[in-house]
Amino acid sequence: MTNHFGIFLPIGVLALWTMNVLLLIPIARFKAAGQGMVTAADFRLGESARVPDFVRLPNRNFMNLLEVPMLFYMAGITAFLTQQTDNVVMTLAWAFVALRIGHSIVHLSYNHVIHRLVLFAISNVVVSAMWVLLLYRITSLS
Repeated sequence: MTNHFGIFLPIGVLALWTMNVLLLIPIARFKAAGQGMVTAADFRLGESARVPDFVRLPNRNFMNLLEVPMLFYMAGITAFLTQQTDNVVMTLAWAFVALRIGHSIVHLSYNHVIHRLVLFAISNVVVSAMWVLLLYRITSLS
């Protein structure tokens, strides 16, 4: 018998990772402000052109973690509600989480665009596969 609650572990891990990245935003902003590189006015309408890249980067990565991952969260909840959390779905879920965390690590560290793109693209294929599988299974139930 499958423990359908297990799907919430990869969901929770990605949510916690996202919150950790969120913490990097004020750290970078306060550091830049402390060095006189930015003022509060630079963030009045988002980020002005004066905002240095090391300050922009965590914010952009955080936004990445709020875009396509929403589809992952919904797929996980859908899998739970329809009791479709078997080994295939769990493998796809963990693969997505690992790929998105890998994407963040590359983005926030050495930021090699091709490495980042590969991780991003594969993660999108994985979440798409999750949805195709779930939709197939759900429509086959009726």
